[in-house]
Amino acid sequence: MTEPTPAFATATDAHELEEGTVLAPRFDANGLITCVAVDAATNEILMLAHMNAEALSLTMATGEAHYYSRSRKALWKKGETSGHTQKVSEIRIDCDQDAVIIKVTMGGTGAACHTGRRSCFYRTIPLGAPASADTKLAFTGDEPRFDPKAVYGKHEH
Repeated sequence: MTEPTPAFATATDAHELEEGTVLAPRFDANGLITCVAVDAATNEILMLAHMNAEALSLTMATGEAHYYSRSRKALWKKGETSGHTQKVSEIRIDCDQDAVIIKVTMGGTGAACHTGRRSCFYRTIPLGAPASADTKLAFTGDEPRFDPKAVYGKHEH
């Protein structure tokens, strides 16, 4: 038996959406909302993921980050496999309620990325030249904190 999809309010106009106090998330055509996870203490950007209504509702209810995997087409609780949980201390929604930021405290090794790194944003794109097939990324020095193959097996994440 599947759980019913959580019901969120729908804003009736832009003013209510942008200035009101009613939570009325605007999920995209695939039923998803973008979520950025940041470290609660440092505001370091850790990862970007997506939530469906169930993931957002579970995150609100439990204080543990839940996401929706677009590749697996499934709900997932962060850290359920890896132990790298995210305890949520605050959820913010943007002006038109189509994106959220969650402030989290990492569990486990402190790595948020499935590659074993602290942050999913561990490479930079060069500035000052147009994009080309030869554009090279530069690593930030965020080294893996765990071996993804040992944690996830053959799957990437």
